[in-house]
Amino acid sequence: MTLSLWATLLAACFVISFTPGAGAINTMGNSLAVGFRRSIWGILGQQAALVVHIVIVAAGVGVLVASSPLVFEIIRYAGAAYLVYLGIRQILAKPSAVPEPSVAPEPVEAEADADASPAAVARGESRWSMFRRGLWVNLLNPKAIVFFLAFLPQFIRPGLPLLPQYLVVGATVVIVDVIVMWGFFAVAAQGLRRLTTSARGQRIVNRIFGSLFIGVGVLLAVVH
Repeated sequence: MTLSLWATLLAACFVISFTPGAGAINTMGNSLAVGFRRSIWGILGQQAALVVHIVIVAAGVGVLVASSPLVFEIIRYAGAAYLVYLGIRQILAKPSAVPEPSVAPEPVEAEADADASPAAVARGESRWSMFRRGLWVNLLNPKAIVFFLAFLPQFIRPGLPLLPQYLVVGATVVIVDVIVMWGFFAVAAQGLRRLTTSARGQRIVNRIFGSLFIGVGVLLAVVH
């Protein structure tokens, strides 16, 4: 791949990653719930899903999904339902108890981030749980397969070895998305962190992100 072609790919990846979607909402929600640093586990799950999509397209299975209305619809509605489920669960989530300030603060376990609020520490969602949720949020989006099916061939030259090209494209897509998700969306969510120090604030945040999840799920179901 030439440098000019890769630069075009890099610019396109940044534009795509900055476009708000379910992955961005999931990242911001994780950053608020468990802290900036631990939110990386949800982001890694999302990247694992992107790798799966790229592998599917590279293997040619993406053509089958794009050309089979039944397969596409099943996956599309499953993805929409999962996002709506996450949104409802977020809205109905009970606020965590906010401990009273003490004279000598108790030491925080190494598992928790220094930037995590006491409420976030109390919730303590596991890394695997965040990874798994991030995986399903991106994996159950058939439009990603169709998008990659149209996007990736623009940067692949059939006359050259395909594997090195797909590796370069895949690595660029994943690295850029990690940078944007963690360096922008997870950081942006920290501006709302003060809301999570009270039960009322937690309910507001839960309703905001729950509604966003539901909105994305509905759009995924109705927009063709």
